[in-house]
Amino acid sequence: MKDATQPLRRRVHRLPPEQRIADIMEMARTVFCEKGYSEAVISEIAQRLGVVEGTIYRYFPSKRDLLIEVAGDWYEQMLSDYDQQLQGLRGTWNRLRFMVWRHLVVIHEEPAMCRLVMGELRVWPEYRKTPVFELNRAYTQRTLSIIEDGMASGEFRSDVPLQIVRDMIYGGVEHHTWAYLRGVGDFSPDEAADSIVDIIYRGLANPESTSDVADTSGQVIHRLEQVTKRLEHLAKSPGAP
Repeated sequence: MKDATQPLRRRVHRLPPEQRIADIMEMARTVFCEKGYSEAVISEIAQRLGVVEGTIYRYFPSKRDLLIEVAGDWYEQMLSDYDQQLQGLRGTWNRLRFMVWRHLVVIHEEPAMCRLVMGELRVWPEYRKTPVFELNRAYTQRTLSIIEDGMASGEFRSDVPLQIVRDMIYGGVEHHTWAYLRGVGDFSPDEAADSIVDIIYRGLANPESTSDVADTSGQVIHRLEQVTKRLEHLAKSPGAP
């Protein structure tokens, strides 16, 4: 029988390491986005989680390492989402437009994370040695693969360097959205995606492969114009509803 005078031992609930890491990364992302990398401190992340700072340093050696892991997880989630949605899309223009539009939507909906990656990680001298650099390459490669497929099928010209196409797309997006990321003004992901993809597609289009499409489109437009004229004529006829 236990002595009633002995103090009861406090039962400590320990989370599995995987859950603890996930919780730390989720809270770190919140704090990083709220305060920016420079103003965010490990002590606040720990306080919000209800743990001591040492718990965080047990899994992440530094604040920089923590940011890299947070950004890497963010990229992996986006890549998984992109791959799932691309499976249901057909046609070069549709697939290319989705990739550009989705990138613009991410910037519009998650400007704080974009600022962390563009303004903090990319300018870091060791950036190319991080997993985030490789994930960013995989991210842009999704778009380049669509361009490559278009070149292989003859839909696109094959004499344009892919690096130039990549820089035009992503450089154009970043330039277009930079003011918004600094907190100035707004932009429409739909309108921007349409304009960017239209320019890129027209610039890459193989004249030989698009001539038949253009002829067919012209015939369709002509038929639609004729139908419209007939409907207008019927509408003006006596007794027309």
